[in-house]
Amino acid sequence: MILLRLYSLITVLHLYQFWLVTLAILCSALLYLERRLVAKERSLNSWKHAADTNVENGHIPDSANAVKAFAKRYLVVYAIIMAAYCLQGPYMWSLYRVQYGLPERLVALLFVTGFVSEGVASPLVGAWADQYGRRKLCLAFCVISTFTCILTFLPNLPTLILGRLCGGISAAILYTAFEPWLVSSASSMGQSSEDLSTIISHATLVNGFVASGAGIISNKLVATTIDFTSPLVVSGFLLVLGFFVILKTWSENYGDGGRSTATVLSQTGRLRQAWRIVCEDPALLTVGLTQTCFEGSMYFFAFIWVPSLQEVSRLNDLLPLGYIFASFMVSITTGSILYNTIVVRSKIKGTYSSLTFHAKFSSVICAVSALTFAICVASSYEDWRYLAFLVFEICVGMYFPVQGMLRGMLISKDYQATVVSLFRLPLSMFVVISLMAGVSPTRQTVLSACAVLLGLSSLMTGVFLVYHPTNNDRDHPTKMPQSQTLGYTHTSTRYQTIIR
Repeated sequence: MILLRLYSLITVLHLYQFWLVTLAILCSALLYLERRLVAKERSLNSWKHAADTNVENGHIPDSANAVKAFAKRYLVVYAIIMAAYCLQGPYMWSLYRVQYGLPERLVALLFVTGFVSEGVASPLVGAWADQYGRRKLCLAFCVISTFTCILTFLPNLPTLILGRLCGGISAAILYTAFEPWLVSSASSMGQSSEDLSTIISHATLVNGFVASGAGIISNKLVATTIDFTSPLVVSGFLLVLGFFVILKTWSENYGDGGRSTATVLSQTGRLRQAWRIVCEDPALLTVGLTQTCFEGSMYFFAFIWVPSLQEVSRLNDLLPLGYIFASFMVSITTGSILYNTIVVRSKIKGTYSSLTFHAKFSSVICAVSALTFAICVASSYEDWRYLAFLVFEICVGMYFPVQGMLRGMLISKDYQATVVSLFRLPLSMFVVISLMAGVSPTRQTVLSACAVLLGLSSLMTGVFLVYHPTNNDRDHPTKMPQSQTLGYTHTSTRYQTIIR
């Protein structure tokens, strides 16, 4: 029996190690292929020949320099902020449950408090970002998130609840201010949608590497200090660093009329205007539905992947969670690189049409994700569940650049943050309901519901974005004036009328 147990342990460990190494090799091969395709695409562009001449003389085109400098400014800040944010996550549950000795139900309530706080704050945060400046809100994120880390060191319930409330507000800022700052800044600099797509996909790539590194670092810190609060210390230092980097390198930008207090709509007015924009366009409603279903399923997955594997594993509590978490992060990175590779290849073949391409991509991602959740429900084999989870994480890596491009093409930059924040309100409600209902007896039921909703999102995207006739004009940005083709601002005439 002991020998059989040892053989079983070695077999399962080899399973997780094998897929971690395989995914790392696949990720590296895709990255190499992507670089080759990008070089080929550039060589096919007419301006490349003139650029080659300048490079030979020791000069690089000003436009290329501007794009690289802008991408560096954003990605450096993004890497610092995401590293700080990811360091706070892995051991938060263990900190509450083990180190502070809180009951499990109370720990769950603290997490739900954070999601509710984020859902309530998101619409106001988005409107404030558009009106008072996105850079200011990004700086506020660093301050509030640092305050959250400090409050978490105090093991009494009111302070911990306040910390979760602040954590929800900081999460709302993270998801509603940083991307609109990127979109608006790229638009004002005259960058193309292709350049912006590359920056977003690289941001997802950076997020994958940073998340993997943050998990390893937090594990080392806890193992060294035997204290679950040690990752929060490093997170606080990174947030302070991020504050000063943003302060020094980022410029301010606003939504519509953000600089003039005489023309600024009230917060309620902005939300009402954004709600009109969303309600009058089935395409925007579909994008919001997809965001709610996919990201809600993703958050639910983050809470149930450990017990879902444990209930079918021969190792139970001995699962190599470090290997599994690293595999998930590499899968996300692989998805991001795969997205960029497919985009570049379609451009080379001449089959790229921005809105239709990303709408089809979004539909396929939701359909495959629904299939992975269905496999998790139907299968009781550890190998199949693990592979389904890896495929889902690859879909996560592709989802964020695809969804970011769709939002950018369908929403004016002036209301970008406000509309995104509206989308996050039903998302937070979805997460709270799924977490409260997704305990052990009903976990499979909630997974089945997520699979059905993801399938519905796939169908809706196909109907209202891929094949809807009113979206044809949005799919040809070259026919529009240059001022309307910057970055993500591919919107229809009726929405420009409402916004202006």
